[in-house]
Amino acid sequence: MRTLELFSGAGGLARGLENCGFEHLAFVELNKDACATLRQNFNKSKVHNIDVKDFDFSRLKNIDLVAGGPPCQPFSLGGKHLANDDCRDMFPYAITGIQELKPKGFIFENVKGLLRQSFSEYFEYILTKLRFPELVEHTFSDWRSEYAYLKKNSFKASKNMYYYVTPKLVNAANYGVPQMRERVFIVGLRNDQQQSWQFPAATHSQDRLLWDQYVSGEYWDKHNLAQPKLTGMNEGMRRKIEKLKENFKLFPPQGKPWITVRDALKGVPEPQLSHDLRDHVFRDGAKCYPGHTGSILDWPAKTIKAGAHGVPGGENMLRFADESVRYLTVYEAKVLQTFPPDFDITGSWGEAMRQIGNAVPVQLAETIGMSMQEILSNKVCKLDAARPSDDLVLYRG
Repeated sequence: MRTLELFSGAGGLARGLENCGFEHLAFVELNKDACATLRQNFNKSKVHNIDVKDFDFSRLKNIDLVAGGPPCQPFSLGGKHLANDDCRDMFPYAITGIQELKPKGFIFENVKGLLRQSFSEYFEYILTKLRFPELVEHTFSDWRSEYAYLKKNSFKASKNMYYYVTPKLVNAANYGVPQMRERVFIVGLRNDQQQSWQFPAATHSQDRLLWDQYVSGEYWDKHNLAQPKLTGMNEGMRRKIEKLKENFKLFPPQGKPWITVRDALKGVPEPQLSHDLRDHVFRDGAKCYPGHTGSILDWPAKTIKAGAHGVPGGENMLRFADESVRYLTVYEAKVLQTFPPDFDITGSWGEAMRQIGNAVPVQLAETIGMSMQEILSNKVCKLDAARPSDDLVLYRG
């Protein structure tokens, strides 16, 4: 399966897809530091340090999958919230790639803020453009005019190529990533694949983690720690644990527990101690402030963020039982984003953390990629004559 990576960043999505058999023909990335990281970990000759606006899609043939993460700043909760009015909105150019390459499928990722009510109409426009990329017959003065045209003329797609588009808000912790990371994925499957696609079922849960921690005690036994008393826990969480006991009786919830920071970093030495991990370097000066108190060890980490105005150091910290804090090292951040330990993130601490914060967790990318691989590689294509539904309601469930 041949892929094009747009807005590649450090390559988290790319590595996850590579792990399940996709072959990357090109990486398109504007940031020079991210390109340096890509060249360290992938084929150097395939990395294009170029603005996607200037990339010649015609140079690529027979692309099966287009994947990437268009810049999130226009939609980020911490940004300026300008959406389509932000010059960094690259969704139109991602759509151009679909129009020109006509891949069998695509995977795009963006921040939760994309689902904000104030962006809802523009989001539906993006989904409609992705659904009917060939329905381009006029030049429009603005996106709202084009959106009105697309809705009115979608029936014309009945004889053309179109995509079944599935958007979904996903918490990476539910798929075994040791991090509370909510992101929107938009996945499309070309109509001639004649198969439905849905997001893989979650494999991990908060309920199972709470059960292992406060019902069976298995979590603490695994780490050779005494089980904490419930007296110091907030009332809401105590009620949740009691409800778990009542609902499941003697049997634990199905699935695996969320992976905690302690689970993920087990065996990783403190950075101040002697070790041979090149990117596991202690950084002094970490402090808590309102809303930025770091990640506790016995829960999935808070979202590792790149930040709209520079790396938010207050977010990228560990908080210990004595309430002391320290910054995550680059190595630890990689682990929490499920990059392999030998994946080389280039640049200073701030630049490396920015790249890691922008990345798709490798394990989540692999989970989604594997489900797409199964459909795309086991399909004999036959152009579908059935017309798409005129109903443009696209479910986000």
